[in-house]
Amino acid sequence: MSPPPRPLAPRTLASALWRDWVARLCRPMQSEGARGCAHAHRAGALPSAGSAPQRRRRRAGGLVRSCRSLGSPEALQRTWENPLNWQFQRMRRFEVNSKPISEYFGIPCENREMAKCLLTSSLSVRTKLLQTGVSLYNTTHGFHEEEVKKILEQFPGGSIDLLKKQNGIGILTLNNPNKMNAFSGVMMLQLLERVIELENWTEGKGLIIHGAKNTFCSGSDLNAVKALSTPESGVALSMFMQNTLTRFMRLPLISVALVQGWAMGGGAELTTACDFRLMTEESVIRFVHKEMGIVPSWGGASRLVEIIGSRQALKVLSGTLKLDSKEALNIGLTDEVLQPSDETTALEQAQEWLEKFVSGPPQVIRGLKKSVCSARELYIEEALQNERDVLETLWGGPANLEAIAKKGKHTK
Repeated sequence: MSPPPRPLAPRTLASALWRDWVARLCRPMQSEGARGCAHAHRAGALPSAGSAPQRRRRRAGGLVRSCRSLGSPEALQRTWENPLNWQFQRMRRFEVNSKPISEYFGIPCENREMAKCLLTSSLSVRTKLLQTGVSLYNTTHGFHEEEVKKILEQFPGGSIDLLKKQNGIGILTLNNPNKMNAFSGVMMLQLLERVIELENWTEGKGLIIHGAKNTFCSGSDLNAVKALSTPESGVALSMFMQNTLTRFMRLPLISVALVQGWAMGGGAELTTACDFRLMTEESVIRFVHKEMGIVPSWGGASRLVEIIGSRQALKVLSGTLKLDSKEALNIGLTDEVLQPSDETTALEQAQEWLEKFVSGPPQVIRGLKKSVCSARELYIEEALQNERDVLETLWGGPANLEAIAKKGKHTK
């Protein structure tokens, strides 16, 4: 296949890929796939799996539909730039006759390296997203964080308080009791600041987040919600909080949400960003977004599906169910119900519960959290690579050598 007559500029690469995909790859591969299927039907049997060439042709057909579904070269360009997009992953893995797509497309030599980088760098890009301090969205996604911060500064009230204890457990307190600990604009900014502080806390192993005065959180302050009434403002706020809570979820700390009283709306979403959830007997979790005429916007729906499954999540969200501690425990949303309901005793019990899981050297606990986080978010190849990277930092280290020297028995 001969290359185009002149080199492609980087900004026209997406358009060329779009055109070449359809003109040079899709139609021939689809036709060959159709002939193979027709031949199988004439023979009276269409195998469920098929030969390797048949499977490749079917994958090509899927890629055709994925490519066409994007709608425009501009949409394809955004797909290249977003390593979390599933179409990108499928394109990255695809080869034709054992040749990379860039060569099959006929992209000239001077641009093949860039194309190869685009098609094969998803592993490193996705892994980098899991690194400390990396956000999901930036200016390439149309998100301008500084502009959002200036807007949120206009809505004061409450605070996010952080206490870092000597035992490696942090206590994060939502403190706006006059409004049931609802998030003001300033509190959203402070939450990001506390997350950044926790990212740099190398001695940390665990984290408990709770609300002041026996109430977890009632979501967003309505004053801020009313002021951010345009779709553009709502999406910008959503991207800001998704950035913050994703970084929170990826902290190398084992996190627990201690739910006392109500956790509603954004407060319910916040609980899903934690590794575990503990509830007192009288507490309630409720996703009230449907009654507000919206859907969860802080990533809560996606995380809820991961925690309790799609069927239960759909019931919880569409039914705006009031999940008391018993029901939440029954569907797997909470991990344990604490008997005392007063704030001090419940917090002490939550720390005792968490200490069982964070006992040990900080570097080992943090390594375990990183391994689990990568397994949850990455493809198996990437997760295994990340696991090896973590192991390399621990094998032969002080904790490993000390454990070997003790010759401890693990069957007791």
